[in-house]
Amino acid sequence: MQYYSSATARRKHSTRTAHPLVIICAAMHLLLLAACGSISPKETTQYAPPEKEFKADIPKKTQEFAKPSTIRDLTPIEQFSYRLGPGDILSVQVWRRPELSQENIMVSPDGNIAIPRIGNMNVLNRTPAEIQKLITARLEVLYIRPEITVRVQEFHNNKAFVLGRVTKPGVVNFPGRGTLLEALALAGGLPYQGKETFLTKCAIIRGNDIVIWIDLQDLLKNGNMALNASIMNNDVIFIPEAEDEMIYVMGEVITPGAIQLKSSMNVLKAIMLAGGMNKHANPEKIFIIRQQDLKGNVIRVNLKNLLEKGDFAKNYTLMPEDIVFVSPSGMAKFNYTLEKLIPALQVLNLGIDNFESFGLMQELRRKLWGQEGFVNSSE
Repeated sequence: MQYYSSATARRKHSTRTAHPLVIICAAMHLLLLAACGSISPKETTQYAPPEKEFKADIPKKTQEFAKPSTIRDLTPIEQFSYRLGPGDILSVQVWRRPELSQENIMVSPDGNIAIPRIGNMNVLNRTPAEIQKLITARLEVLYIRPEITVRVQEFHNNKAFVLGRVTKPGVVNFPGRGTLLEALALAGGLPYQGKETFLTKCAIIRGNDIVIWIDLQDLLKNGNMALNASIMNNDVIFIPEAEDEMIYVMGEVITPGAIQLKSSMNVLKAIMLAGGMNKHANPEKIFIIRQQDLKGNVIRVNLKNLLEKGDFAKNYTLMPEDIVFVSPSGMAKFNYTLEKLIPALQVLNLGIDNFESFGLMQELRRKLWGQEGFVNSSE
């Protein structure tokens, strides 16, 4: 810096003397103008009506799958016997009595059939052997030792309803005792919707109050055939979509955001799907936030220890709605603070230059340190 004499300064700059308090007020005014550029919402105390009240969703409970023992308890132990129902087609043959023999007898929606010389007969939920005995008993009143044969021509009551994510949802009929895998195969299998989709579970709804959740990952991937439940007539098999199960990766990663939960996804895999850690990340401080109700649990994962020592003990498997947060390093925090401070320093430097040109800084130096003259900022 180079100082000119006060005489030279008066010839170059004609200014009025300013009080130091005016200088300080001007500096504070500039700082206030710089601060006005940021947005700072204020919390309100006004109460919202019930329909617009702020509420936090409590996460759904983790799905509990049926164990093999539970499936066995819900499966009938007795030998499988087909029982007739609406839509079945029967054939009734009476030996040496063609006038009584009849084919293509359809069971009505209320479970009745019409037999010559007998009339209407209810066969709902009866086996062919039971119907044969019933017809024989009715005809023995009219004929001597009649010989009756009852045969099912078409089966329509060994069925299940397959809904959800299958190729051909609808009604499937089993040629024998049906199972879950057979029902999925008859429904066309699982549709291909890209590598991002996968199945985790399905529900077997039986009657009005029984729901059996099956772990499809364990059944299909691990081959646990104990989960291949037997299907009963009129069971409903529902396979939900998997796209709504997400996790969230935040913090110092290349592409933070929501990621669809995949099979057996862990912390390391989730971070790599988010593009990996950026140069500002702290691999020693990675956190998993898992909501329980209105509060949650936070678990720290040391990824540096995993990579350097091969310690996969804390490479936890993620669950739906988990949050993975990658913390910034100390240097990243310093750089962030410096980036926010530099514009303020530039504003302050601009203010000092302006004060110098108007002679305010000259007056301040004279009052504080007894110096005279202007600062030549160009040299």
